[in-house]
Amino acid sequence: MKAFAFHRMKVYWPLYVMAIPGIVFLIVFKFVPLGGAIIAFKDYSVFQGFGDSPWVGLKHFKTLIEHPDFARVFGNTLMLGFLKLVLVFPVPVLLALMINEIRKSVLKKGIQTALYIPHFLSWVIVGGILFDFFSLSGLFNIVIGWFGLDPVLAMQESDYFRPIYAISSIWRDTGWGTVVYMAAISAIDPQLYESAMIDGASKLRQIRHITFPLLLPTVLVLFLLEIGNFLDLGFDQVFNMLTPMTYSVGDILDTYVFRTGIQQGQYSFATAVGLFQSVIGFILVFVFNKLSKKVSDGGLW
Repeated sequence: MKAFAFHRMKVYWPLYVMAIPGIVFLIVFKFVPLGGAIIAFKDYSVFQGFGDSPWVGLKHFKTLIEHPDFARVFGNTLMLGFLKLVLVFPVPVLLALMINEIRKSVLKKGIQTALYIPHFLSWVIVGGILFDFFSLSGLFNIVIGWFGLDPVLAMQESDYFRPIYAISSIWRDTGWGTVVYMAAISAIDPQLYESAMIDGASKLRQIRHITFPLLLPTVLVLFLLEIGNFLDLGFDQVFNMLTPMTYSVGDILDTYVFRTGIQQGQYSFATAVGLFQSVIGFILVFVFNKLSKKVSDGGLW
């Protein structure tokens, strides 16, 4: 067995070398910081350090749960996470299926490129675009003015925050999300489609009975990864869209911790919230991984 493994490494050594930067990145930025989670159970002081700061047990977790704003913030996090799973996650799958049916290579690549571009804009830029788009003199109010409606400061209205959050997520990340699905579709054996065409199957039936079933394992794996980030919605997106008038529906755990933990130097409290999110994410991944194995043979482990 060892000889076989060594032979594989000797043959495919360029691939192992290419994997080294990714492995180093995971170790330095994902595994090493796990040791810092210990301060969630301490009253951490930068002057006393990790070792000498006093232990306080579950004090910071209790503070989080008993805080009067916790129910509102946690509810907002769950709601936005649910919107992202239900409204945002399926769009790249549908988009990849539609792009795959484009037969002209130039048109196909042009559409893909146009859809990828927004992903390379930071949320700071996207937030500025949104505030301009929904300003009193922005395109949104110009269009609704054509129908005789009064102008609305949508970014300052709590009723508009969640729809704008979902739409902006779709606009920015959907194109990039199709990359993995397009790769999975391209790996499907063309002979399956040829056989289906001989049998008289329409394009819709080919998608229904060939493309989607073979794409489903990839969808399930990415869905599980998305479930793991259910409470980690992305601080930068919400922070750049949030205003004091929309705190009631847009303030999530990340923005709440930034205001009450990081800005006030309560690093132990901020770490406790991050650990709380990670534990819930792990539980959700574990549960949905079990469920996915009942649906198909797919899963993370």
